[in-house]
Amino acid sequence: MEVGIVSYGAYVPRFRIKPHEIAEVWGVDGESMSKGLGIKSKSVPGPDEDVITIAVEAARIALSRIDIDTSDIGSIYVGSESHPYAVKPSATIVAEAIGATPDLTAADYEFACKAGTAAIQTCSGLVGSNAIRYGMAIGADTSQGAPGDALEYTASAGGAAYIIGRENVIAKINKTYSYTTDTPDFWRREGEKYPSHGGRFTGEPAYFKHILSCANNLMEIVGTKPSDYDYAVFHQPNGKFPVSAAKKLGFSKEQVSCGLLTPVIGNTYSGAVLIGLAAVLDVAKPNDRIMMVAYGSGAGSDSFDISVTDEIKTFNRNDSNTVSSIIQNHKFVSYATYAKYMGKIHLRGA
Repeated sequence: MEVGIVSYGAYVPRFRIKPHEIAEVWGVDGESMSKGLGIKSKSVPGPDEDVITIAVEAARIALSRIDIDTSDIGSIYVGSESHPYAVKPSATIVAEAIGATPDLTAADYEFACKAGTAAIQTCSGLVGSNAIRYGMAIGADTSQGAPGDALEYTASAGGAAYIIGRENVIAKINKTYSYTTDTPDFWRREGEKYPSHGGRFTGEPAYFKHILSCANNLMEIVGTKPSDYDYAVFHQPNGKFPVSAAKKLGFSKEQVSCGLLTPVIGNTYSGAVLIGLAAVLDVAKPNDRIMMVAYGSGAGSDSFDISVTDEIKTFNRNDSNTVSSIIQNHKFVSYATYAKYMGKIHLRGA
């Protein structure tokens, strides 16, 4: 039986901050920064939100759209680079919160921004081998950017959950392919609050080399070309890179526009391509074909060739949990509020 997506759910915190609010604090030209990065605003997690709460919200939305018994979920994997605990899994808390039974395997994944797609690959393998009936893969982050660093303008929060199975598949995963090298363009050592990055090297030889190689190799394997796809979703660290990657590969702006969310919510890291895919699935029709390519610093890319099935016709997409509805529910905050929520302000003795 075909293996693919049975349900999905996305969640993005409602708080937002605009680039000029950040730029004003550091004496930077906010308009130039916004234009250069292709960012109009980014999401900010509330003081009571973290990767676990975001993952739980996304998982609950995914479950609310279908009728399955949580006891049939045989695996839960949470991909993130901002897990709340250094030692204690997020996945076990998510499993408890959604009412899953102890008869499952659970783990946290970490591979920068592609940890969520790595989780999908694992679930697909377990489902495809009949080891489990359903698997849940989640990509979520409350990403960090040091005060004044370029990352502060893009690093945001959000996530998405995908239920993988063989029954009532709304989007079949035809093929997945990965491309991996040791390219340390972005890193954060144990105990460090903020990550470091290689500046201009994050474009080449990091992001573009992996995205382009992974996408081209997948298309060669499955015998497709860009025009065979109705939609394409590429990892989006900013609003410019995915559009440039699409152009280099031969995809049009129209093919990537639906899943390109970074300009309004920022870079949600492990949630980036998964939220983008959710936005596409919210409007996709039967037989639509989707190319998705994730990128994680360190470095690697996961690509997916996906076909939408007839099951999408009866899938529950007419609710307030669509990506469009979630994104429209927002409230802008000042830099001071943002800094407080993100823990950039520390009380004496705290």
